Amino acid sequence: MKKILPLLLIQATLAAQAQTDGSTKLLLVNPTETDAKIETVHGPHIALYNTKVAPVHKLFFMIIGTGGFATGAKEIDSIATTMGYHAISIDYKNNVITTVCNNSPDSACFDHFRQEIMFGTPISDSVNVDSANSIINRFTKLLAYLVKTDAKGGWGEFYKNGTIQWDKVVVGGHSQGAGHAAYIGQRYKVNKVLMFSGPQDYRVAFNSPALWLSKKSATPVSKYYAFLHINDPYNVKRQLADCAAAMHMAVPIYVMVKPGVPLNTNRHILVNDLENVNAHMSTLRPEFINVYEYMLKQ
Repeated sequence: MKKILPLLLIQATLAAQAQTDGSTKLLLVNPTETDAKIETVHGPHIALYNTKVAPVHKLFFMIIGTGGFATGAKEIDSIATTMGYHAISIDYKNNVITTVCNNSPDSACFDHFRQEIMFGTPISDSVNVDSANSIINRFTKLLAYLVKTDAKGGWGEFYKNGTIQWDKVVVGGHSQGAGHAAYIGQRYKVNKVLMFSGPQDYRVAFNSPALWLSKKSATPVSKYYAFLHINDPYNVKRQLADCAAAMHMAVPIYVMVKPGVPLNTNRHILVNDLENVNAHMSTLRPEFINVYEYMLKQ
């Protein structure tokens, strides 16, 4: 009952919220329903689309950060659906913080951390994730479930013949999820990679970003975007260095942005300086719809 009761409460709350907006269809899916081998860690996966907006035939896959529930991405997912996107956020094993590798003498610690959570490869000393509970399997099984159970939802264009159509996927992530998004972008040619308040993959022991960040990317680096806060407690200088490595930039070049102010720029690293807010969470605040539109519509 300890896991079931919170899940039921979340479902009831979000179902009530969904009923207030007739244009948004919100689906809550218990991870175990998609595959008996998949564990429910915090709560349901979520999937959304807007029935009154012309679809752009793209899927926004938003990955939440350490300890977060998939439902915590509902607001930014909903904003994406107003632009014609389908949106998904998954529940996954995210209770180990990425910075566990900051001071590791193992130069590949971050790479192993990402690989095990992403694919379930038993390679990391920091996490314990099998292939069934990996991000890729959870995402794949959720899409297959949606194609089967929501036939009119249009999910079939993102999952055909048992294969994810990565070219139609915009993968985003917050904090730990930012690194996962970049990791996916390196390995699959996705439509775009969006990093919010991360990655945190900085090797303090070596005074440099994790080695994996600068590897060759299947997704063109011109399709990578980042949104940070100047006073992020996880150290914006390190985040900037990580983003520059992922984008194959010699030095991080960024532009300051404010809520509601049109972005007259072509920069791919955006930084805000909102005061009196949680700096790390600021990149998910709904008043930054101007930034989300810039990142999603470019």
